[in-house]
This record gives sequence, structure tokens and C-alpha cells, in this order.
Amino acid sequence: METNAPDHVRHNRSFWDAMADDWVAAGERSWDQRVPTWGIWGVPEPDVGMLPEDMRGMDAIELGCGTGYVSAWMTRRGASVVGIDNSERQLATAERLRAAHALEIAFVHADAERVPRPDESFDFAVSEYGAAIWCDPLAWVPEAWRLLRPGGELRFLGTHPLAIACSPPSGADVDAQLHRDYFGMHVQDWRTVEVDPGGVEFNLPVSGWFELFRKTGFQVVDYRELRPPDSVGDDRFAIPVGWARRWPSEQVWKLRKPPGAGTA
Repeated sequence: METNAPDHVRHNRSFWDAMADDWVAAGERSWDQRVPTWGIWGVPEPDVGMLPEDMRGMDAIELGCGTGYVSAWMTRRGASVVGIDNSERQLATAERLRAAHALEIAFVHADAERVPRPDESFDFAVSEYGAAIWCDPLAWVPEAWRLLRPGGELRFLGTHPLAIACSPPSGADVDAQLHRDYFGMHVQDWRTVEVDPGGVEFNLPVSGWFELFRKTGFQVVDYRELRPPDSVGDDRFAIPVGWARRWPSEQVWKLRKPPGAGTA
């Protein structure tokens, strides 16, 4: 592990290495899927539009790929794919499943704040959770800009900031009260909470995301707030399903780097 990595990168790497075995079965199921579903509620791809229908001839990168199933979905749509992740043990699962499914995907051990690829290497970048919550957006969003060619797109899915604002200090399930400041939201450190201590996450108020995209140069193409499908009846990851039917627990951003834009 590099000694100059930020504290949250080093902690999250250890955190995900330690829990990688818990995600093997879910990764195996997702690799077998031919129609993608997204987020903790499994919202079908036609209702989200995270991936282009035809990715033939595209160079794509998954930022925080975990077990690599989104990379597999993009490869099956015709893209040449690189998947990066901060956890070597997650990547070991991804590589095993890549070989089992006989797909060509380059998996790279790195964090999305510092990607070892040249400027303007990709036409498309995506993150489902991954970089979207586990990396500092003030670092990884400009890095995604650097990696994309003019006209390229970034799409990512993560926790909605309202769910963070309604998360009790103990780490218990979200509820119908505001427990945390909305304005100024940035770092969520779950390492010392009472209930299910975890890693270091990041989020911004919606206006903060817009400000970041404007400063970076991205154009916002679409923004969606997801709800659980009617078929979902159980709670997921500290989000009661009833809560998520009333208020947004997940958000999707779709961005474009304008044609003619540079890397700066």
C-alpha cells in the first residue's frame, strides 16, 4: 500500500479487503445477468439508462469496479473495458469471474482519485457506488474529466444526500428526521459509529454537485432519483424500503465532457 495515499484511501482499501468474501456471491449473480439492474434496490436498466445500448468501438472505464460485473456488462455491449478498484481482494474475485466468463477486461489496482492511465483515454466512464461514494468527489470527478475524451460521458450512481442527512449519528437506519447538516456535506466517516462501523464515504448537497460539475467543465445531461421497484419488499443497507418509497435514497448523474474541451 502506497504510503502517500490519503488516509481515507488507505482505510477504505483495508476495509474492503477485509470484507471482500462477503461480496463474492453477489458478484457471481451479477456476472450472470444479461439485463443489468442498478443500486441497492435492483432498478432495471431501462428505468435508469446507466449504459449506452451499443458500446462497440468505445473505450470505457469503471471507477471502483468491485467484483467487476459492470465491466462485464459493458464488455458484452462491445466496449473495450478497464476496471479499477482500491481493493486487491475484490479484484481477485473480478479476475476469477472474468476468466470463468471468458471476457477480455483489464482490471487494475488503483483508486479513482489517481488513475494510472493517460489523459483522454476513454469515451465513457461509469461508477455504481465505487468511486461515487468511496472517493472524494473533489478529486475523482476532475480525474474522470482528465480521463475522458472530448464528447465523452460520465455516469454514476450513489447515495442520495437526503439519506445522509437522515442518518442518525449512531449509524442506525435512516429515519424521518434530519440528523446531519445538509449544507456543507462532504465527508461521512463511519469508522466509529455504534451500529455497523465501516469506511469513509463522501457526498455533497445537490447544489454542491452542480457547482463541482460547473467548475470541472462537465455538462449535466440527466439527473435521476431512484425508488425501489414494486417487487422489492425488504430493507437494504440501513435504508428501510418504506422510507425509500417516500424519499430518495439513491441518485444518478449523467454528465458529458463537451466536444472541444481540454484536460485542464
